[in-house]
Amino acid sequence: MSTRHIIMIALVAVAVLCAAGIYYFYDPSLNGFFPRCPFLSITGWRCPGCGSQRAIHAILHGDLATAWHFNAMMVVSLPVLAVYTFAEFTRSRFPRYYCAVNKPAFIWGIFVAVIAWWLSRNIFGW
Repeated sequence: MSTRHIIMIALVAVAVLCAAGIYYFYDPSLNGFFPRCPFLSITGWRCPGCGSQRAIHAILHGDLATAWHFNAMMVVSLPVLAVYTFAEFTRSRFPRYYCAVNKPAFIWGIFVAVIAWWLSRNIFGW
């Protein structure tokens, strides 16, 4: 692994840890410095990510039920994100695994799930 690659990984890790610290110590429901969803502000409809900031805060505090209430897709997507992150970091060591999780059928499945979540949360109020 090159030095540049290691530096990039370290910078991303620091950024993620800083963001996690902010979301752990500051509740997005109570602090106005967190950005509001522009899609919700403009249309009045919730996007697939609406509630994600509050869900992240709840997850960091170990409260999965509250996180599920704010954005169930966020809770469900965390294991998927872990699988894809692992596949990306081990792509040269496990190329068949990387290719398996990046098949078009899986990508389209995720796309359909996100669209279904988006529609259902606006139609049924989830």
